[in-house]
Amino acid sequence: MTTYLVDDVIALFDGLFADRFNTRLVLGGDEPLYLPASEACPFHRIIFARGYFASALHEVSHWCIAGARRRGLEDYGYWYLPDGRNAEQQVAFEAAEIAPQALEMLFSQACGRVFHVSVDNLGDVEIDRMAFQHRVEAQAQCYESEGLPRRAAAFRAALAAYYRKGGGLSEAIDIGRAALIERKTCRLCD
Repeated sequence: MTTYLVDDVIALFDGLFADRFNTRLVLGGDEPLYLPASEACPFHRIIFARGYFASALHEVSHWCIAGARRRGLEDYGYWYLPDGRNAEQQVAFEAAEIAPQALEMLFSQACGRVFHVSVDNLGDVEIDRMAFQHRVEAQAQCYESEGLPRRAAAFRAALAAYYRKGGGLSEAIDIGRAALIERKTCRLCD
């Protein structure tokens, strides 16, 4: 049985990206947050919530999509409304979440874990979870056929090497680094 430790995901991420992108994956508190480097902290931080393995994968997926300009902004310059969104706000939230959740799905599969979409709204709005799941799955298929963003491809390769193929952390990081320099990536990659 596979053990899923956030320390391993942190080691894989940092081993792949800390030097090249000056970015680290950091265990956080109640809410996830991306903070660019500043005078107070010399490296960018992807802070994931409460030590949840899925939160780490999800927050990395946002970072893998964000371009250089957005990675210079707190939370990539995006808005976030907590639970209680109205119907219009929920539609906007879901539209913004399709791509990152598709990557999270692929990351989860690379780890051998079950993925569950998150509509992230406990308000009174009726949500069609299955329709959202189908859009996320369609985007994942698009990534599979067109190629993942470069950083996502590298992270996925490292996760698969570690969790599915039983490699050690160093070997998995080396495999991820090799994928980072490969050229087959999506048309929207960095």
